[in-house]
Amino acid sequence: MNLCKHFLRLVAVFGVVGVIFTVAASPCHLRPFKAGLVCVCNSTYCDTLEFNAPRKNGSFVLVSTSEQGLRFQKKEGIFATETVVVHDIKQKRRQRSSPNVIDSRSLIKWLMDRYTSNSQPTTRASDTVTVKIDHSIKYQRIVGFGGALTGSVAHLLNNMSPELRDKVLESYFSKDTGIGYSMVRTSIGGCDFDLKPWAYNELPEHDAKLSNFTELDARDLLKVKILEKINEIAKEEVKIMAAAWSPPKWMKTNNEWTGASALFSEYYGTWADYHIKFLELMKQQNVSVWAISTGNEPMNGAVFWMVVKFMSLGWAPKEQGIWVAKHLGPKLKEKFPNVLLFAGDDQRYTFPRWFNDMKEGNPDSMKYIDGLAVHWYWDMFIPPGSTIGKTKKLYPEKLIINTESCLGDKPWDHHGPVLGSWGRAMEYITPIMQDLRYNVNGWTDWNLILDEQGGPNYAKNYVEAPMVKNNTIDEIYKQPIFYVLGHFSRFIVPGSVRVQSTSSDKSLLVLAFERPDGLTSVILYNSHKLPVTVKLEDNKNRNQEFFLPPHSIHSLLYA
Repeated sequence: MNLCKHFLRLVAVFGVVGVIFTVAASPCHLRPFKAGLVCVCNSTYCDTLEFNAPRKNGSFVLVSTSEQGLRFQKKEGIFATETVVVHDIKQKRRQRSSPNVIDSRSLIKWLMDRYTSNSQPTTRASDTVTVKIDHSIKYQRIVGFGGALTGSVAHLLNNMSPELRDKVLESYFSKDTGIGYSMVRTSIGGCDFDLKPWAYNELPEHDAKLSNFTELDARDLLKVKILEKINEIAKEEVKIMAAAWSPPKWMKTNNEWTGASALFSEYYGTWADYHIKFLELMKQQNVSVWAISTGNEPMNGAVFWMVVKFMSLGWAPKEQGIWVAKHLGPKLKEKFPNVLLFAGDDQRYTFPRWFNDMKEGNPDSMKYIDGLAVHWYWDMFIPPGSTIGKTKKLYPEKLIINTESCLGDKPWDHHGPVLGSWGRAMEYITPIMQDLRYNVNGWTDWNLILDEQGGPNYAKNYVEAPMVKNNTIDEIYKQPIFYVLGHFSRFIVPGSVRVQSTSSDKSLLVLAFERPDGLTSVILYNSHKLPVTVKLEDNKNRNQEFFLPPHSIHSLLYA
């Protein structure tokens, strides 16, 4: 009897009464850098995320990632009365960001602490935080999560060993061992992450019939080859979203790749045909494009051309409304009725005025629009309620997807990867959770992988990426950002429906979803500097306490 009690005490310390264990998988090979920890992959080894999906009522799997070095730590068990304890990795010294690197998170925190009176947690980390899940209140359906296959990404993948390339793609797109990405964004023609600016039919100039746009460029054929491998790994066709950065220069008023520009009105029909030709040529390669947009960041060529030095096309929303209603919309619905059309593809601050002005340009424009695309870059300064929230109320039938996000883009940022930075990973967590709470249907990150400089690209527009390629040897680094993204993409599968979730402490963020397989997925983010006890109360009679380490994110999946 005493032996039994002693055994139960031990189990209570390390987990929950019942079976709790870590599933066999390939663990992360941690490597320290000045700013923190990365996971190293090479042609012979890469870590994986593997677990058994809960089947019995009350069974669960908990996956955890933390600043101190947990990377997809897994526990499985049965809900019971004892607290589930997530043990953090003990480091000899706490990794800190480089003093020479100023990131957005540090600046925002300083501003919040200085100018807001309610920035402090409502609960001490030693208190118990109550999280409630109510399945009777439902919200949006999730389309998916993903990243971008740019020219730079394709170039890096093509120059890796085949074994390492496969490990990169498996890490992103496998539903068994990776983070289960289901979406890919790519460009129509060139973008800022290419080795040089380019478009189809650059010559002959003033060729309204696009007579030289008859086959895919070699750069796109390389992407097609990679997409075939992605679909093989994903065991289904991923959703491809495509957007154009710029037409050939001769269609533009400034006859340049960048700068203040607009589309000559005589080429409105030609520019629509350009999109249709791309879809036709991709179809010939057996690649189905799920959606296109009206163009990447139209404000760059209309307002911000003084600072944006890469390919762009300026639009005013009223003129874009005319183009969509009279040209692109009708041609797309005639030729490719199943391909969705997204409008916007720019920052949150353009919502909802851009779409209202498109309607003013032509009342029929929005009837051709299936979804609204938003970019992440200034979300920390732009409130979601008056932008995303208001837009959803005005256009409730439209999908809203975040189609581009990356770090290191701000003037005060370090431009390029900061290896091991947890601070940069934290910059993603809150905005993603905020977007999902405001009924966004999906989230697409920017480049799948970049080099240690944050490129390569012609514009020297160096930024961060979830994976970083070593410039000298055949290995990659998985940044903390990769694991943060995986906590969403692997557990909030396409078709999941968000349900009501609340937290008694605003520094313990929570989201909950009902998945198509009947399981419940809960994302928990402890932004406290100290551990916290979370009491989960699910109105389907699933109650459990969890002891979570500081600065950590967790995905809980249960039956």
